[in-house]
Amino acid sequence: MNILVTLDSNYLKPLKVMLKSLFMNNPEERFYIYMMYSNMEEDEIYNVNKFVKKENHKLFIIKVENEHFKDSPLTMYYTKEMYYRLLAFEFLPLNVDKILYLDPDILVINPIRKLYDICISKYLYAAACHNILTVKEINKLRLKPYQIETYYNSGVLLMNIDLQREIVKEKEIYDFVKKNKNKLILPDQDIINALYSKYIKKFDEILFNYDPRYYKYNKILSKGNIDMDYVINNTSIIHFCGKKKPWQKNYVGEFYSLYKHYEKMALSHT
Repeated sequence: MNILVTLDSNYLKPLKVMLKSLFMNNPEERFYIYMMYSNMEEDEIYNVNKFVKKENHKLFIIKVENEHFKDSPLTMYYTKEMYYRLLAFEFLPLNVDKILYLDPDILVINPIRKLYDICISKYLYAAACHNILTVKEINKLRLKPYQIETYYNSGVLLMNIDLQREIVKEKEIYDFVKKNKNKLILPDQDIINALYSKYIKKFDEILFNYDPRYYKYNKILSKGNIDMDYVINNTSIIHFCGKKKPWQKNYVGEFYSLYKHYEKMALSHT
């Protein structure tokens, strides 16, 4: 199973926690981790490789040279790294036709085989949208005149690399950023939604991209059915979206104790 991660040194610890949870809860799988980076030290790369190898999986290092994105338009708050998941198909080996992108701020608490096996032969991506009406409507208005039916989260993306090599154009992405950079909030996510929404297949957010910030909302909406027991037993991916992260001090949020549990296991022997 192919997994894509993109990061810098600041996310090394969360990456290990995510990977530890992935490996632990998918014991039957063999993972090929493709790690795209630009600014990391040799000892940091060695440490990640040692960690993955110890778990009996394989790490592939993809260094993105600074020259590659030297002409790419940037926004005030986002650097060239925002293009990595959008243009990963340019860097991945030709034998990789499908890959699952995962943000580092994730816990994988149940098997992900059903997610990986979703058929996306006619789609660029499979993704989830968080079913919050105000969020969807605000983003639809913000990204006018681009016609989007909903707003997908790009933190968990099942990617059809073969089709991306045919359809996705670097220039089209750069032109979009130049034209809209003053209204982009989450640029890579905005780009995927504005340019490629008709090529996105929707999957269940509760099962595969669960946002704990909406725990109470989802519980009420489901008349109590989507409670803590349901999430622990059925959800594959918990995604700690937003600025506040469970590895930061003074974090307050659902599933904080669960995150600290995996954090201890991931970091205790590294």
